[in-house]
Amino acid sequence: MITGFFVDLANVVAEFAGVAAAVQIFGVSKYIAVPIAAIVVWILVLRGTHRQVEVVFLIACLFYLAYLFSAILAKPDWLEAAKHTVIPNLRFESGYLVMLTGLVGTTIAPWQFFYLQAAFVEKKVNPRQYPQARADVLFGSVSCMVIVFFIIVCTAATLYVSGHREINDAAQAAQALIPLAGRGAGIMFAFGLLNASLFAASILPLSTAHVICEGLGFEAGIDHKFKEAPIFYWLYTVLIAVGAGIVLLPHAPLWKILIFSQVGNGIWLPVVVIFILLLVNRRDLMGDYVNSLTFNIIAWVTAITMIVLTLVLTYTALFQHAPPPVTP
Repeated sequence: MITGFFVDLANVVAEFAGVAAAVQIFGVSKYIAVPIAAIVVWILVLRGTHRQVEVVFLIACLFYLAYLFSAILAKPDWLEAAKHTVIPNLRFESGYLVMLTGLVGTTIAPWQFFYLQAAFVEKKVNPRQYPQARADVLFGSVSCMVIVFFIIVCTAATLYVSGHREINDAAQAAQALIPLAGRGAGIMFAFGLLNASLFAASILPLSTAHVICEGLGFEAGIDHKFKEAPIFYWLYTVLIAVGAGIVLLPHAPLWKILIFSQVGNGIWLPVVVIFILLLVNRRDLMGDYVNSLTFNIIAWVTAITMIVLTLVLTYTALFQHAPPPVTP
């Protein structure tokens, strides 16, 4: 829980950094936009019911289509994109491995597992609804990968091929898209980033507050009032306030926070997955709902792959650039 708190806090900072980067495209100062964003997401959860918050989140999901249109406007070579999607070009270099770990960490983020189970508990999902709940998760996972694919295609077809390979923040990426793919692509990319950042800035603190309160036996849940679940709401408030506050510091390394918070997710992922697998395969806890062989294979392969990737990343970071030994 301690590890989860600090990794999630770094993720919250990263989401508000995304807000700051996105609004720069529209000429808005981060000192105005970030506090407003923090207040909006705080009020959304503090004053809303679970059903209201869920509706807002579902509407926010629709705006991820902005990335799809950005990719189409970029006019990529779709056959080339498909080829490199199926046949990746792996490299054992520290910089490459850091980005790979971060990509996995931001895609299969551990906080998502905790938020998912907490949401199902709050919705009072019963065993008869498990097939629909599983279909919901699978649909969300596949659609997430589709959106990620279009983001990568959009930036690869414009920034990479044109030589823009030193991007220091997301705002630069969106700005660089404008002369290459038209103002529409840049604006849609920035809008998608703003929506994604606000979305995650709402869910991340919720997930952290849920897991800590449930683990320590405190009341938790959006449908509770502040006085009924004070620890839950104070945790949520502190995460938002600290996360937004760090972004407002004059020389905060936002880009490093953005990258390495996701690397932290990737490194922490196998630990969380292994604990979940140990629990979900206990018949005394799960009854007839223990994991199937197929899902066990997929999850264990994911966990082992991330452990190996973390070890390789650590090795290359420590020894790849070491000076050669001095011959006496």
